[in-house]
Amino acid sequence: MSTLRNKVQLIGHIGADPVIKTSTNGTKVSSIRLATKDLFKNKAGDWVDETQWHTLVVWGNINNMIEKHCQKGTQILIEGKIVYREYEDNNGDKRTITEIKVGNMVVMNRPKAVQVNNRLEEEITEEDLPF
Repeated sequence: MSTLRNKVQLIGHIGADPVIKTSTNGTKVSSIRLATKDLFKNKAGDWVDETQWHTLVVWGNINNMIEKHCQKGTQILIEGKIVYREYEDNNGDKRTITEIKVGNMVVMNRPKAVQVNNRLEEEITEEDLPF
């Protein structure tokens, strides 16, 4: 069954400004916390709004778009794969991290007001889009 793949798609809001670093060979890598929400009824019939937090890791050229268009509150759609990493903490204990390695990303919208070069700019509306 060669069609089975590790693939995930998420739409959510960025929870904090992305952290972008440059590796020793010049490749950009960023870390993003993404919040997704599920709305459902529990057994008592009450609506429950549940937030899940995901750690995204982005390598390469997608970071150019992140630098220009993404900040806390930006809604994005990502496609990637789930990655599990192990490391040893300062106490020598093994820890496992679950991350999503992003392959593709689309900026869905920006926050209502965006701080750009020390001035406040309003959100881009649908009328501003070229399509």
